[in-house]
Amino acid sequence: MYNLLLKEVRLGVNPFFFVLPLITGALMLVPGWLYFIVPLYFCMITIPNIFGGYKSQNDLMFTSMLPVNKKNVVQAKVLLIVLLEVLHVVTAMIYGKISLSLYPHLHYIFFKPTPGFWGLTLVMLALFNLFFISMYFKTAYKYGAATLVASTVAVLFAVEAEWLGIQNQFVSDLFKGSGSTDGLTHYSILFTGVLIFAAFTFIAYRIAYQRFKKVEV
Repeated sequence: MYNLLLKEVRLGVNPFFFVLPLITGALMLVPGWLYFIVPLYFCMITIPNIFGGYKSQNDLMFTSMLPVNKKNVVQAKVLLIVLLEVLHVVTAMIYGKISLSLYPHLHYIFFKPTPGFWGLTLVMLALFNLFFISMYFKTAYKYGAATLVASTVAVLFAVEAEWLGIQNQFVSDLFKGSGSTDGLTHYSILFTGVLIFAAFTFIAYRIAYQRFKKVEV
């Protein structure tokens, strides 16, 4: 399985997509920006380009000729997605920390890049994984509809969260006001986000594997 993941990293993914988080993450330095857009670039740029590359390279046929089973194929691609997501989020978190130090007294209209915000980001990516991974492996070839549906769900979550942060005084205070310095609450949200991300991604993997077993290569 490790060798198959290595094949995905070295042959399946253009090195640019490992550098992209450094570029998109720098948008966290824009004061008071809509920071949910930064991880959404992963959903809307990285995923369709990588899986479009798989389709053009006929990766499914090539992988089927290797001495691996279908379970390992699904595991490798899911782990690759998670690896890139973690890279995007961690890089953006570093930029977000720098942003907070650069603008300590900034009035935020949208969510402040607190640990709690990153917990919500992980929930958004968890929803993306649930829809994209499970839909893609119905064919392990067609990625367009899966990307569109999963990205739409992620965007709707981000919009709903930001709307709630504007309309609800408690949420606004927690993520943008005096409550944004409450470390215990925000790290609790982050930890919950990690758990949801892990659970939804595992569920997506299980669904994907069951569907991929029925795919004729």
